[in-house]
Formats: sequence, C-alpha cells, structure tokens
Amino acid sequence: MNPARWKDRRVLVTGHTGFTGAWLALWLQRLGAEVSGYALAPATQPSLYQEASVRGCLAHEEIADVRDAAKLDGFVRRTRPEIVLHLAAQSLVRRGYAEPLETYSTNVIGTANLLEALRTNPGTRAVVVVTSDKCYENRELDRGYTEEDPLGGSDPYASSKAAAELVVSAYRDSYFQNKTAIASARAGNIVGGGDWSSDRLMTDLVSALRGGTTLQLRNPDAVRPWQHVLDAVHGYLVLASALAERGAEFAQAWNFGPGAEDARPVSWVVETAARHWGSAARWERDAGPHPHETAQLRLDSSKARSRLGWKPVLGLDEALAWSMQWYRGHAEAPRRAAELCREQIGRFMERRG
Repeated sequence: MNPARWKDRRVLVTGHTGFTGAWLALWLQRLGAEVSGYALAPATQPSLYQEASVRGCLAHEEIADVRDAAKLDGFVRRTRPEIVLHLAAQSLVRRGYAEPLETYSTNVIGTANLLEALRTNPGTRAVVVVTSDKCYENRELDRGYTEEDPLGGSDPYASSKAAAELVVSAYRDSYFQNKTAIASARAGNIVGGGDWSSDRLMTDLVSALRGGTTLQLRNPDAVRPWQHVLDAVHGYLVLASALAERGAEFAQAWNFGPGAEDARPVSWVVETAARHWGSAARWERDAGPHPHETAQLRLDSSKARSRLGWKPVLGLDEALAWSMQWYRGHAEAPRRAAELCREQIGRFMERRG
C-alpha cells in the first residue's frame, strides 16, 4: 500500500458508480492513480457516485453494461489498464430471487466478458475480481469459512457468485499463466456512509432514524460478518498491489472479513448503530413472507492476515460509529459528501500506519 507504487498507474475499476466502487475510486485518486471507470448509471437516487462527485476522480469513464462484450473490450483497449478491480455486479440477494437471469448474466457472463477482454488485450499485470462471502456452500457452521471450503449457493445471487469464482479459476488456469496475475476477493457484509441501495440494513435504518419510524427486520437474529467498507477496500488494494509486484504467488482466492467477535446478529447492529446516531432503536420483526436467507455466516480471514499482512482496522462498534457520523454529516450538509469520504479515508490511512 505504498502510495508511490500507485502514482500514475493506470487502474480500471468496474462498478465505480456503486457504493463500494465509489469509495475505491476516491481512495485510488488519493493514491495518485490514473483511474478509469466502467459501470452502469447509478442504481439509486441519491448515490454516492453523484453526491461525492466521483466522476471528477476519473481519467476515463464509460457508462455501459459489463454484459456488452464489444463495448467493454473497446474500453479496455483504449485505457490499457495495468491493474483491474472488478466490482460491477448485481449485488442484492433479494433482487437475485426476483431477477435471476439478470443476476446470472451480470455476475457470471459479465465477469467472463471482462476476462476475455483482458485475454485479447494483453498488458494488464494484476486483476482482482470481487465476489462475495455468499459464494460458499453455507452449512450454517459456527466457524468461519476458509478459502478451502467448497463453493455453493442455494439462491441465485449466492450461486452466481460461486459460478463467477469458477470462471475466474478457469480463465486463470487456461489463459493467464505467467502473464496476468488474477485473484478473487470475498468480503463480508459491508457498512459505511453513502449506501442507499434497497434492501440494505443501513439504508433502511438511517431512513427510519431520520423519519422517526419503526424499522422492519426480516431476520433480526441472523448473524453476519459485518465490516466497514474501507476495511474491505483496503483488502482489495493490498491484494492488487501484491499481485502487481509478485504475481502468481498471490493469484488465488482471498477472504477479507472481520474478526470473529464482529460476526453479530442484525438486531445488535441496529441497536448499536442507532446509539451512535443518538437515538434508541425502534424495530419489529417483519413476519413476511420472505425468501430463504441463511441464519448465520462467518468468514475466516487468517490467510490474508498471515500472507498479505492485512487485518481489519476498525472493529464493528467503531465501523458503525463512522457510518453514522457520515450519514449525520451528509444529512446536515449534503454537499460535503466528498469531503466526508476523504476525511474518513485519511483517518483510516493514519490508523493503518
């Protein structure tokens, strides 16, 4: 994560108009990279992409679909990225149930389209494909899943992420040996300021807190590995840097999740976040009906800790505090979104050392 290694490097971020992609683009700009972005138009109103003026961070931009193979190939050909971070995806579990074909085509074929564009336009040194902790065959284990656990998925979203992992593995083994180092990254449930996606816990909670309404929770007892968006993005950047510097040694799958103590129930997250907002949480169980969601999911990131030197900087309580500070600051002065992001990125970098 030496900033000098990123300065003036050509970096392509797909999905830069999304929540995590926007934070990533802002951080890369701070590191001095030449950032290009390829993504659909923002899916929400408001969006962090618009509120934080992410377009101003970019040297090149294409608002287009990763399923458009010809357009994606042309953009790769023009921008000639040295490093690629692939975040473009359909990222919502419930939307996966409602729109399974879109989910599979975006998450699987979209990933294949990108790798095919890189295969036919050589020159990229490192690729990080971001999938999900949902890619594992979930057996409701009390331990965290490791990179050696089997892939699976009992719903369209989860299985699409497992399938994307298989695409990455096949392309890496078939076409990129000793050429481009490709790895996949699996983070936990991300929180942070600027997420307005539907069916996201923080989105619904902030709306309820601002409106003084009661939050409806589908699964208040469900346990998830929660982490701040900057901890996940930090992992992606550390991995990309390792791939660019040392190549095939790191071309494999990596978990970037919180410590075991931060796998918490949804109700705990709601009550803690509300306390940081300065209000008591008001929630009730939503009886449904709802599609199936797993009762618990945990992630083991010991490999990233030992081999990449990565570890979470923010514990969950502090991650929720930072999230609520961001949303409060934005509510008071919406035009400060970019400033709020850059201030938190700076604080995070100081903490990381």
